Amino acid sequence: MKILVTGAAGFIGSNLAEKLLRRGDTVVGLDNFNDYYDVRKKRANEVRLNQYDKFRMIEADIRDREQILAIFAAEKFAAVAHLAALAGVRNAVQYPEVYVNVDYNGTQNLMDGAKAEGVGNFVFASTSSVYGDTKQIPFVETDPCDRPLQPYAAAKRAAEMLGFTYHHLYGLNFTAIRFFTVYGPNGRPDMMAYLVADSITKGIEIPLYEGGEMYRDWTFVEDITDGVVLALDKPMGYEIFNIGRGEPVKLMDFVHMIEELSGGKANVVAKPKISADVVRTYADISKARRLLEYSPKVSVVDGVAAFWEWYREHAR
Repeated sequence: MKILVTGAAGFIGSNLAEKLLRRGDTVVGLDNFNDYYDVRKKRANEVRLNQYDKFRMIEADIRDREQILAIFAAEKFAAVAHLAALAGVRNAVQYPEVYVNVDYNGTQNLMDGAKAEGVGNFVFASTSSVYGDTKQIPFVETDPCDRPLQPYAAAKRAAEMLGFTYHHLYGLNFTAIRFFTVYGPNGRPDMMAYLVADSITKGIEIPLYEGGEMYRDWTFVEDITDGVVLALDKPMGYEIFNIGRGEPVKLMDFVHMIEELSGGKANVVAKPKISADVVRTYADISKARRLLEYSPKVSVVDGVAAFWEWYREHAR
């Protein structure tokens, strides 16, 4: 199967592309190599993927509608895994217009390309942030998601809704995958696991909101990409799935796991929670288990150990 993976030079995208290549798919990656973090890390991911004969990278921006439509017309994809995005809750507060332009308008451009060329399945990387500050625990796909706390979540939720419209009007198979806090090898430097490791090894000060009393449903990147592949292989009309582990862990406990592995101490500073963030994320994954046969395999303890092993070898 020929699959377009957007954001293929990034953390989750590169891991997904490699998984698809290993099973024999043809993968066309698309990335704009922006400087949200060190571009050299993205280029290193590209080099890793270029070792596969069935991989090719296109450097393009999903906001460039004309170019995106031309790519779809030329390539004739069987499916799309759309992982390209501007991520990060706190940056979205500062730059709302950019986030909406990339995460909503860019997504529409891709959906238009898929619609025009009859692409069989469109899998969209959404986020647990769409749930906002819900009191419903755990988070269920049918929960109201009409009060996002920041532009990143709002743009992702709007794109989910547009996906339904494109399914209803044009017959596009559209599956939204709501990722819960992803970590693992090749992770972004601004993500918590990487920040803690950098703090331990380099003495960098990092903020710990709510004194580390916040809970996150930490999900290893291999489990996340398993969920995406399952969705790619099973077009369902229109669906939304939580892809997490379903076992929230306190932020301070997550920090302690990395400290124990490293033998060091993170340089943390307690700060109050910002209004754009939530105290807890917790995925109900029963729907994904039932319809996708999704089953997360990597415990947080094992996942943190795998991340630390990678960090020691590659990131320092």
